[in-house]
Amino acid sequence: MDNRAGEMMVFARVVEAGSFSEAARQMQMTPSTVSKGIARMEERLGVRLVERSTRRLSLTDEGRLYYERSVSLLTELDAIEAELAHGAHNAGGTVRINASVAFGVLGIEPLLPAFWQAYPKIIIDLSLSDEIVDLYLDRTDIAFRVGPLPDSGLVARKLGSARRMIVASPDYLKRHGTPQTIEDLEGHNCLGFNFRRAAPVWPLREGGRIVDRAVSGTLLANNGESVCRMALAGVGLARLADFHVSSDIRAGRLVEVLPEAGHGETEDIHSLYLGGQRVPQRIRLFLDFVVPRLQAFLQEATQGCQAASSLVFKADNPPS
Repeated sequence: MDNRAGEMMVFARVVEAGSFSEAARQMQMTPSTVSKGIARMEERLGVRLVERSTRRLSLTDEGRLYYERSVSLLTELDAIEAELAHGAHNAGGTVRINASVAFGVLGIEPLLPAFWQAYPKIIIDLSLSDEIVDLYLDRTDIAFRVGPLPDSGLVARKLGSARRMIVASPDYLKRHGTPQTIEDLEGHNCLGFNFRRAAPVWPLREGGRIVDRAVSGTLLANNGESVCRMALAGVGLARLADFHVSSDIRAGRLVEVLPEAGHGETEDIHSLYLGGQRVPQRIRLFLDFVVPRLQAFLQEATQGCQAASSLVFKADNPPS
């Protein structure tokens, strides 16, 4: 029978005790049994793990690597057994989360009641902001980011993609007309953002290429929810992610305009968290719970917007 986990335990005890005899004493085994066990491991692996030429054992480079990996695996095994023995239902602690306002309100918040039913002792510390935070400085466990990722030591799990859309309320379009070309945007109130990374331009397709078209409007906000609410109120045009406006488009409260000029720009959405030898149980449980549900949420939003836009296109272009 394969007993590599047991062999790892013996090897780790030998390394930590510094000798076969002391490890044997601690594990209530004979020194010869311990020595033969290490010899079998070395023969199976085809490398020497410890040097026996001195009074005190010393590790070879291969032995040091095997020890470090063994400790990590044994720690994981202990955690799995503890989780099964006590039940993940009893897991506790705080998970600190940062997300954009729209993604947090529409994507994450609806999942929390069901998450707490499964894990009632885990505290969610949720911060919503469209500004980018530093996970290290802000003591954040998980961040949900829309857009390109900078190079870092963080672990990223892709959730899906979001398509940027230019939208307006039917009331606004009735009063101000529907823009038919990019040039028409100059006569419209284009709602925007005021955070540092935002620029007063919208990337649009013009003449077969993407150009940054300068826009202006009466609102500059630090979050997409404010921009969306003003668009719903008929204040002006907004450029927002499909998951943000999907339900409003399906309900007819918002309409996509200039779909070709909007060029279907997409941005990937990821969950980011600190890696390491072992992700804390509370963080792993949260990610395992929300990631598949957020992936479904983003996919449904994209499909919903595509279906609604297709219906509008057919209404505007009846068969001859």
